[in-house]
Amino acid sequence: MSRLKTLVNGIIKGNPTFVLVLGMCPTLGTSTSAINGMSMGLATTFVLMLSNLVISLVAGLVPSKVRIPAFVVVIAVFVTVVQLVMQAYVPALYQTLGLFIPLIVVNCIVLGRAEAFASKNNPFDSFLDGLGSGLGFTLSLTVLGTVRELLGSGSLFGIKIIPGDAILVFILAPGAFIALGYLMVLFNKLKKA
Repeated sequence: MSRLKTLVNGIIKGNPTFVLVLGMCPTLGTSTSAINGMSMGLATTFVLMLSNLVISLVAGLVPSKVRIPAFVVVIAVFVTVVQLVMQAYVPALYQTLGLFIPLIVVNCIVLGRAEAFASKNNPFDSFLDGLGSGLGFTLSLTVLGTVRELLGSGSLFGIKIIPGDAILVFILAPGAFIALGYLMVLFNKLKKA
């Protein structure tokens, strides 16, 4: 697979949210607004890129019996970095995302890419795979957050766009499922075209 295909695969063909339906907990939980979705996606992208890089470097040194726990430790290191940086520099956003930041450690997207790709490929390709999957996840969460924020509160990135009343259900859990379902259908229709 070419390096460009490795990068683009996570964005389109293997999009974690709209195609593979992975990471639904943070997808539905953090996408109440565009900024929340984008922030969660970028935090996950950082963890994906660096954990894939390190895992590809150490995969040959780790015995197969402790491979998964070793990968989780590597992932946890980068999640801790993200958590501490967010706590220090963007505490309000960190409070909003709350529990979902430490849960990146057990996010099936991150662990799945580590096992399926990073452990079997070179560091540069693994980094690109993490970047592509992370960008796909960020795109998905940002689009979902944008739809939910526009329909649920009439604003975009906190700026009021649509005057008057909005459809409150889109900020709540049922709205997340409705918006995600329609976006998945739309994304897969466009992907086939």
